[in-house]
Amino acid sequence: MSTDNDIIRRSRDSPEAFGELYDRHASIIYRFAARRVGDFVADDVTSETFLVAWEQVESYDLAREDARPWLFGITTNLLRRHRRAEATVLRHAARASSREAMADETDRIAAQVDAAVAAGRIAKTLKGMAAIDRETLLLYAWADLTYEGIALAMDIPVGTVRSRLNRARRALRTQLNLTLDETEKDHGRLAAAPRNA
Repeated sequence: MSTDNDIIRRSRDSPEAFGELYDRHASIIYRFAARRVGDFVADDVTSETFLVAWEQVESYDLAREDARPWLFGITTNLLRRHRRAEATVLRHAARASSREAMADETDRIAAQVDAAVAAGRIAKTLKGMAAIDRETLLLYAWADLTYEGIALAMDIPVGTVRSRLNRARRALRTQLNLTLDETEKDHGRLAAAPRNA
């Protein structure tokens, strides 16, 4: 099996070879983009990513065997243009999680409500996070890139990746601890409340 840099090297002379890179990585680029901005925009972002990659194929560093960090770097830049769509998705996720919108009839529903509230708070935390921290966290969590891969994708030092991930994790941990504390209080109130037979 040829490496990504072999495909890129061949595509410089035979443009049809670039299709192999698309076949190999389009689905992971699409999934990452879809999680960030939804399916509708993800199609466009995926197409644009490979268009930009093709336009920049001559500048690709052939010493790098794995083209994923390069492709995710392009994708991340394109997603910055679609930040409004991402903000809308997070805002809807946060709204959909409100307890008032869900009935509390059984323990199963209570658990679903708690999970939805936690997801909403996580979405709010992501939305409130600095864009660079959010992008770094999502490249790590959703694109499954290593610290080194993120550094290549974002064109930053690995130490900067570490500090951004640390800030993002700290923000999420703080939010999750608040959620757990409030959930325990709510379950105490639910247990003390009389149930309709």
